[in-house]
Amino acid sequence: MKIIDTSGFSCPEPVIMTKKALKDSPDALTVIVDNVASRENVKRFGEATGYKVDVKEEGSKWTLVLAR
Repeated sequence: MKIIDTSGFSCPEPVIMTKKALKDSPDALTVIVDNVASRENVKRFGEATGYKVDVKEEGSKWTLVLAR
């Protein structure tokens, strides 16, 4: 599974990075974010593109697993 770490980036950059990673329609992708706006925007984008999104909080970061 591909993992992208968007820590340190503010929106819309995490969504753009996620969109690029989903370009080849992988079955799953893990995205790490470090702010609430990015968490919500990446989650919304993943769901809008047909992925189920599981969010796990890990300290000051969140891990979003996008899966088909």
